[in-house]
Amino acid sequence: MKFKHLAAVFLVVITASAFVSPKKALRTFVSNYENVLGTSLELKFKASNQADANLAEEHALKEIDRLDDILSAYKPTSEFSKWMKNGKQTTKISPELFEVLQQFEHYKNLTNGALDASAAVIGNVWKKASAENRLPSANELETAVNLVKQQHYILDEKNKTVTRLDEVPLALNSFAKSYIINKAADQAIQTPGIENVVVNIGGDMVIKGNQSENIEIANPKADAENEAALNKVKVSNMAVATSGNYRRGFNVNGKWYSHIVDPRTGNPASEIISATVIAADASEAGALATSFNVLSVSEIEAITANRNDIAYLLVTKNGKEIKSKTWAKYELASDKPAITSAKVNKADKPWNTKYELIVNLELANIESTDGKRVRRPFVAVWVEDAAKTPVRNLAIWYNKPRWLPDLKSWNRVNGDEFRKGAEGKLSSTSSATRGPGKYSLSWDGKDDSGKLVKAGVYTVYIEVAREHGTYQVISKEMKFTGSAQKVELTPNTELASASLDYRKIAK
Repeated sequence: MKFKHLAAVFLVVITASAFVSPKKALRTFVSNYENVLGTSLELKFKASNQADANLAEEHALKEIDRLDDILSAYKPTSEFSKWMKNGKQTTKISPELFEVLQQFEHYKNLTNGALDASAAVIGNVWKKASAENRLPSANELETAVNLVKQQHYILDEKNKTVTRLDEVPLALNSFAKSYIINKAADQAIQTPGIENVVVNIGGDMVIKGNQSENIEIANPKADAENEAALNKVKVSNMAVATSGNYRRGFNVNGKWYSHIVDPRTGNPASEIISATVIAADASEAGALATSFNVLSVSEIEAITANRNDIAYLLVTKNGKEIKSKTWAKYELASDKPAITSAKVNKADKPWNTKYELIVNLELANIESTDGKRVRRPFVAVWVEDAAKTPVRNLAIWYNKPRWLPDLKSWNRVNGDEFRKGAEGKLSSTSSATRGPGKYSLSWDGKDDSGKLVKAGVYTVYIEVAREHGTYQVISKEMKFTGSAQKVELTPNTELASASLDYRKIAK
């Protein structure tokens, strides 16, 4: 009887386990868009199928649009824009606008005035002066700073109203994008079947879900998209924001001035050229990243002294890296390869390592005819030698592997080899916000295995294929022997502009 009882139990266990469905393998689904909140948007989902990822994308985009209609300073029909036009009066506002205005007051106090919604007043002074190729006068800056120092509105928590006290222009640029993508990520992660979400808006991102994400931190002194990362981190359920002066600013008499200004003095940030912050709250990451460009290192240390939940990486104008003690919790080991040369004949000269090729391209802003958002096209940029052998892939941007054959020229010469390795760079990059559609790529004279090639004649290809759009490919043969040259390429339907700049590497 005892043996019969054991056999029955064993049968019950086997029978029950037979009804447990095996967990489906997760895949990464990526979508890219341009001209979203004034920059580029990357959405990345871990899911078992495309349908779940598509639904999560729909939820994220819907939330971005909803909040943009509330917070945008560029849309005349947004709630914020309408409020700014109402003049000095008390106005009932949405919970979202109230929350963002409340956060601005909080971070203004936390950063001792380094973050201020009215800093737009100072920014406008610099824009006007730079357009006239001059520096603002001391009187102009003093007047602007005095306006900034005033109290501009009063919030009523109980009634959710705001009272304007003056008509000084405000802007919610400092961390509004981070606030928006955090809400968008919340909507996406609640979609059934979604295990992980990354929402990257122009280099600021939110990661939510059950898995960690590798994030590359852009080098502010090497602005090309494919440059080696300054640093790499691994995070989960956190926000990462980077702010710096290397992509936007003012050029006056040949000197570069940051678009980030100190509201307390009116002067552009200059000592720190890049600040990256990791925090659980996206708004805080964005707000601190901006203000850390303005504050001194001692001020930053004082603000974060008791904050073990905040990590930061600062880069000074001299290239010095300053890391918080908490940064090590996220940092990944660097993997910088040694420079070696490919086998060449003795008569051949190797690539001149003092030079680099910069490929600049601007994707055309294609307007939708049906009111839907237009995806970023698939793009491939690569180099072939005089024998038409592929030497180096500089960029391959696509959403789904099955669409790679649409990049016909690239696929013909690179496709098979590409599929043998990892299909594209899956890590996202945190960087200062760029303008939509504008990208730079660099070629340092190395082939895909990391070896220096010989000097000589090579052909650069730029291929663009747009979903439900056109297909374009352009190529240009250039001689790389150590003599600087710049070539403007003929634009087409998909490329608003493109150029090849062979130049000495800036020190």
